[in-house]
Amino acid sequence: MRRAIAVLGVSALAVGLAGAGAKARPAAALAAPAATALPGDWPTWQRDLRGSRYNPYEHGITPDNVSGLKLKWAFAYPKEAGTPRSQPSVVNGTVYFGGPDGKLYARDARTGAAEWEFDTATVGTGATPVQDSPAVARGKVYFGDKRGYLYALNQRTGRLVWVRRIDSSESATVTGSPIVFGGRVYVGVSSWENLLGTAHACCTFRGHVDAFDADTGRPAWRFYTVPPPRKDGTWPNGVTRYAPSGAGVWSTPVVDPATRTLFVGTGQNYSGSGGHFDSLLALDTATGTVRWTRKMTAVDTWRIECSSSVPEEQEFCLNLDEGTALDYDLGAAPNIFTVGHRRVVGIGQKSGVYHLLDARSGEIIWERALSTPMPNGGLSGVQWGTSYDGHRLYVATYAADPGTLYALDPATGRVLWKTPNPADGCTTGGAARYPDVCALGHTPAVTTTPGLVWEGGIDGKMRAYSASTGQVLWTYDTIRDVDTVNGQVGRGGAISGGGGAVVSHGMLYVQSGYFFNPYPTDKGSVLMAFG
Repeated sequence: MRRAIAVLGVSALAVGLAGAGAKARPAAALAAPAATALPGDWPTWQRDLRGSRYNPYEHGITPDNVSGLKLKWAFAYPKEAGTPRSQPSVVNGTVYFGGPDGKLYARDARTGAAEWEFDTATVGTGATPVQDSPAVARGKVYFGDKRGYLYALNQRTGRLVWVRRIDSSESATVTGSPIVFGGRVYVGVSSWENLLGTAHACCTFRGHVDAFDADTGRPAWRFYTVPPPRKDGTWPNGVTRYAPSGAGVWSTPVVDPATRTLFVGTGQNYSGSGGHFDSLLALDTATGTVRWTRKMTAVDTWRIECSSSVPEEQEFCLNLDEGTALDYDLGAAPNIFTVGHRRVVGIGQKSGVYHLLDARSGEIIWERALSTPMPNGGLSGVQWGTSYDGHRLYVATYAADPGTLYALDPATGRVLWKTPNPADGCTTGGAARYPDVCALGHTPAVTTTPGLVWEGGIDGKMRAYSASTGQVLWTYDTIRDVDTVNGQVGRGGAISGGGGAVVSHGMLYVQSGYFFNPYPTDKGSVLMAFG
């Protein structure tokens, strides 16, 4: 279903903002040509169009030498800025990452030396956190922010090329990372509207996927996940109720270049029940028209009051007694690969199920339940993403008591091995000081390199596992004070969700200090680089 749109905002070039916001690099660096991604780089959230989260060119870190990984440098964010979730991208010797302080940073990937930085405070109404991973392509760096802006910066200088406000709804946000294909940049939009409380006339937000010209920012198409909300009575306090709404797009899309199909998952309804909620979408990249959709949950309407223990607030979760306040988003990015001669697409869900479907028809091939569903929150399942290395699928569950890392047979879904979050995660390292708040679970997406699987935990540990056996080969406790290249003392915490580990050219990059971080500190969270 293709819909006409009017995208808010105008090109930054048109209003004279080009060049704003960036601190310049040295003159010698400015003279260099725009760099393109090389084998071994990690230019996007997924690393590749098909969403593998696998770097086949990584030969510097192997199962034989991974135990020797050491912290090479770290970067600290201001304490008052909050905690990070922007997974880094690495292209041609530069690491690009966003901060909770509203800045997009470019630093030398080996040393952490500053190259340039861009401040979102130069656009709109002030700085706002950068939550998604930048996508580096076509000589530009694309990323979104928490208030619904999408940016394109010059990759070499950090200068603003164009910017669009792609949603002005209250609490609209970009958490899913852009992906660039065929001269266009694709991105999903979600919202925190269902967390605004009982005084809010919930809800009018509609999730959507947008396509823009990658060079100019001109809108190409928009696909809405729900129909326009209409007045639907009132909430118990008399505030107007609108429905249906929600079905936000929290994660990054993937693209099958052979069929020019974009795949992306959606979240739950905020009010009412309707549209493509808890669904995997297959859209034509040229037009945004539907090729097929597959809904994974019959009814799922959830807002923050569904988690309340206060009876007066529970009245605002009208379907709580029906058991359909689930929050079973498909917030993880899909994986596209081939089984035999069949093109398939798989995706994890917060219900704890990994689904594998025929990429052309949407027919379900197999489904594997990896954790016990946790209604009204969905925190036991698959959060952000999974990985495929050409041999196995790797899936991690979150707060599944404990969260567990799985290797699956991609043809059948059979469990090949499973490794629970190590039991000593909360009794060793920095987490041992906080036994009442530590938990054994995985917030980040899974990453793979030849022979290795990378996953971090709420316990603050970053770990490397054997891809063939699931054995833990290396552990680093990030809950510690570290000196940083920007002159501050930082401190890690829970390994950041929203993305995962990035492994490129013999280096490992990890954001530590997720917003669910339970570990108190008077220091800012950190990006850590190992080699």
